[in-house]
Amino acid sequence: MKRRFNLALVGLPRLYFRFYVALLVILAIFAFATLEIWNRTGSPLERSNATLAQVMQNVLAPPDAPPDMQQAALARVAANLNDAHMTLYTRDWRPLAVVGDLIPARHWRRQGVTGPPPESFVRLPDGRKLLSSEPLGFTRPKAMLHNALLLVALGIGVAAFPLVRHLTKRLERLQIGVEKLGAGDFTARVPIEGKDEVARLAQSFNRAADQIEQLVGAHKTLLANASHELRTPLARIRLALELIPEGIDPKRRKGLEQDIAELNHLLDEILLASRLGAIPENTDSEELDLLALAAEECARYDDTMLDGESAVMQGDPRLLRRLLRNLLENAHRHGVPPASVRITCANKVATLRVWDEGPGVPDPEFERVFEPFFRRRGTLDNNGAGLGLALVRQIARRHGGEARCALMRDGRSCFEVELPLI
Repeated sequence: MKRRFNLALVGLPRLYFRFYVALLVILAIFAFATLEIWNRTGSPLERSNATLAQVMQNVLAPPDAPPDMQQAALARVAANLNDAHMTLYTRDWRPLAVVGDLIPARHWRRQGVTGPPPESFVRLPDGRKLLSSEPLGFTRPKAMLHNALLLVALGIGVAAFPLVRHLTKRLERLQIGVEKLGAGDFTARVPIEGKDEVARLAQSFNRAADQIEQLVGAHKTLLANASHELRTPLARIRLALELIPEGIDPKRRKGLEQDIAELNHLLDEILLASRLGAIPENTDSEELDLLALAAEECARYDDTMLDGESAVMQGDPRLLRRLLRNLLENAHRHGVPPASVRITCANKVATLRVWDEGPGVPDPEFERVFEPFFRRRGTLDNNGAGLGLALVRQIARRHGGEARCALMRDGRSCFEVELPLI
């Protein structure tokens, strides 16, 4: 079975989110730097408003002057300003003088008073307010700068998100292709979009995937052909052994027959392994009872005990028979009889356990025993092809399960296979 990989690592933000956050951080740094430069170089502009307010107070009549003096002074200020409208208010927003149309204060507009909108608002040092339809100096330049920076940052942030997402989607598709290839799908390819570095990376990945697929295919074909071709000389050797006169040493004949049987078994294992690698999915799947298959295989061996419950599943009976046979063969060749088989079911998973009366596999070798052609250290027993347990794990994963070594309560080890039920 092919392992499936998650696209996003748990606990880590997605790539597009990190790009977007990096862009926002750059915008924040830019805005902060701009404000710092403004604070260092924009103080004359900030002081100009205070200077303008003091000049206007010097030109206008004092707050306690008669209304005609207030009006005359304001008229002098508004003279030659393109028909400017000006209104001078007291501290508590009572009109003192008006040139042109009355520019209403904000709280007067609620009472239905209308007039031209003010372009400038000057607060005099004595508390009076001067509203003008023509610009006078600068209206809160620092606040204007803050608002402009905020709008620019907001606009760039909103516009940049789809651009960043479009770029990272291509990277995510490339990541999916890499993970599929790593999981064993050698037909995985990624679409080539655009003409930038990401597109060239996709082209390089597709070329590498083509080469890997060709190499793996050639290797599997060579392995299968070599194993198949070896059967012809093997059959000739077996025939020649049968034609040898009976005068040959029986012990030597038995050894030769055993070697031929081992070689034939090895070829069967190699052919099966190559077929499992060449065919990506299980094509001969059918409904079966794992307990019934185990009973048939256990009947082939002496000193074998079977216990368990019915486990109905979907699978390839030929491959599952080989899985059971390899486990039983391993127990009888390398263990101490009798061998025991137990099948239990829980949470739609069937668990198959096989063990014998020996100590089992030591803990440090729990994973290594599933490697092809692995021999345990210090053992002199060379029986077996060395692919049996590797095929057990391969067949289990092909059916959506797993095979492992596990400790039992008495400290010995057993082989444990989990397979999904219907």
